[in-house]
Amino acid sequence: MKHPVDVHVGKRIRHRRWMLGMTQQQLGEAVGIKFQQIQKYETGMNRVSASRLWDIGRVLDVSISFFFEGLDAEDMAAGPADQQPAGDLLADKEALELVRSYYAIPEEQRRKLFDLARVLSDVA
Repeated sequence: MKHPVDVHVGKRIRHRRWMLGMTQQQLGEAVGIKFQQIQKYETGMNRVSASRLWDIGRVLDVSISFFFEGLDAEDMAAGPADQQPAGDLLADKEALELVRSYYAIPEEQRRKLFDLARVLSDVA
């Protein structure tokens, strides 16, 4: 059975890798393992050791704490890890693609788009 913490860490690895436009193959090569192992980490099937998480964080340019952000003890006690929380944006491919596209927009235009989205969401 998957442990909820392993699933959460795996989702954070997948999210960051995807945001950088990196493949599982590229990440695996950078840390010296096969892409299949990256797949297992990202699904929570295999636990990531501390040293491997350190290596992954270095390649993905994030601190170790990044992988645990959003982890709440209450969430972990809520139920099986295979259940996707309703607000889990990391599991929504459309949301991830939107965020990735958003950050590809030049900063000045991005701020204007953000302001527009905020106004539209207040109206709805």
